[in-house]
Amino acid sequence: MTQQATPVRPAPRSRLRRVLPLLITAWLVLEIWLLTVVAGAAGWFTVLLLLVAGVFAGGSLIKRAGLKALSAAIEQSRDPQSQQAQTGTSLTVLAGLLLIMPGFLSDLLGLTLLLPPTRALWRALGRRFTRTALRSTARPGSDAFADAMRLQEQMRIHRPDGKVIQGEVVDPPAGRTGPDTDYRPPITG
Repeated sequence: MTQQATPVRPAPRSRLRRVLPLLITAWLVLEIWLLTVVAGAAGWFTVLLLLVAGVFAGGSLIKRAGLKALSAAIEQSRDPQSQQAQTGTSLTVLAGLLLIMPGFLSDLLGLTLLLPPTRALWRALGRRFTRTALRSTARPGSDAFADAMRLQEQMRIHRPDGKVIQGEVVDPPAGRTGPDTDYRPPITG
């Protein structure tokens, strides 16, 4: 007689993973409905021109954000001690991607990512969402986003000025038990 293993229940899905397919479906239905309404009022050719214009505007935004990030990286590599301000390119790239996506709701959302007052609101919302994910009490492995955020937070080295110091751990030679009195040059910043 063989013994059957009791089936293991999979980890429950997070609320976001349960609702996300419904949200995407509702978004797509709204986009298609809005396209047909605007096409009925202004004509299909106008809608096509607006969608193509959105693709070109989104592409130029992504290109500009990429060049800005590249120039900031080059400047940082030339002078690592420089106090380079954040470039803020991630929201610009996301806005460009939303403009490239066909539909007017995505274009409207992309434009809100570009305007300074709403951009600050989106940035604050993203920070709040990230903090919530970091404080998540879900067990590791059940929420992929929370796991990724925890891993990123564990990998960072925090200093008051925000700089990361590259280093290497060196184990002392075996057999040494007394105080370390070797000369070491002072650390300069």
